[in-house]
Amino acid sequence: MLTDPGRSFEEAEPEAVKAAEADHADQADASDRPHVSIVLPCYNEEPHLLLELTRISQAMDESGYTYELLAVDDCSTDGTLKVIQQAELEFPNVRAIAFRRNGGAGTVRRIGSQMARGEIVVWTDADMTYPNERIPELVRMLDEDGSIDQVVGARTSEEGSHKILRVPAKWVVRKIAEKLAGQRIPDLNSGLRAMRREIALPYLRLLPPGFSCVTTITLAFLSNQHDISYLPIDYAKRAGKSKFRFVKDAYRYILQVLRMVMYFNPLKVLMPLALWLIGIGLAKGVYDMVEHPVRFAVNTVLIFITGLLIASLALLADLIVRSRQD
Repeated sequence: MLTDPGRSFEEAEPEAVKAAEADHADQADASDRPHVSIVLPCYNEEPHLLLELTRISQAMDESGYTYELLAVDDCSTDGTLKVIQQAELEFPNVRAIAFRRNGGAGTVRRIGSQMARGEIVVWTDADMTYPNERIPELVRMLDEDGSIDQVVGARTSEEGSHKILRVPAKWVVRKIAEKLAGQRIPDLNSGLRAMRREIALPYLRLLPPGFSCVTTITLAFLSNQHDISYLPIDYAKRAGKSKFRFVKDAYRYILQVLRMVMYFNPLKVLMPLALWLIGIGLAKGVYDMVEHPVRFAVNTVLIFITGLLIASLALLADLIVRSRQD
């Protein structure tokens, strides 16, 4: 589906002519680019997908923004692709994209953002949960304040599946992320967000294939001093069957939070543990000397050495991060 129309030139053609033609092509391409690119993962959303595509298109048409709506069928097993293809004929700004195998929401958002031509990329879902008619508000916040690099729709309620387990689990994960990131995060994994594509591009390769991709992009921005603003939004009960699996996806969320902070700031994760172990080892060593002069217990030595090893690992990881070019 991705094609490279790279034009071939004769080897004898002067470099000046090549440069002039390249500049002309870039200018023509830039004039045709939309301001906003909306990436919409679609997996088995046939019953309600047309309503969602209509809602988004109407809101963007009324806003006056130039836009493209990348509706990506993630190898659905129902008629989702047919709905997208029909919508492409009905709505001029809809672009139908089909995956030949299921890649997950993170893969869709990564590839969709890389394909996007707009300055601002919007992520959302097609399950009727997010107020997608408010997408222009998120874009407007980025346009009006150049210091903000991402706007997240922060949900004021939880209407997802497994609500009894999901709410406390998400609270714990969010608090861990806030502690490690050193900032307050009203909604860590909201699926509705707008961001500057140029800022997001270097971090797209870090996105996992599943739901934790939204957690990843949040922590990537925060860990690199890119400001995020939060817009309170309502969150509706989803249409269709949820693809969220509580145990499996909750584990992935926690793992991804630790992985991202380790990737950008390993001292935040490792050094507190190392200092605690070293402190406990020293305190235990003083106790051993009082109780049994000139003799340290084996566990005292093990605790102290383990703390030193983890501290050494933390410093080495931090050195690697700081010497990295990205």
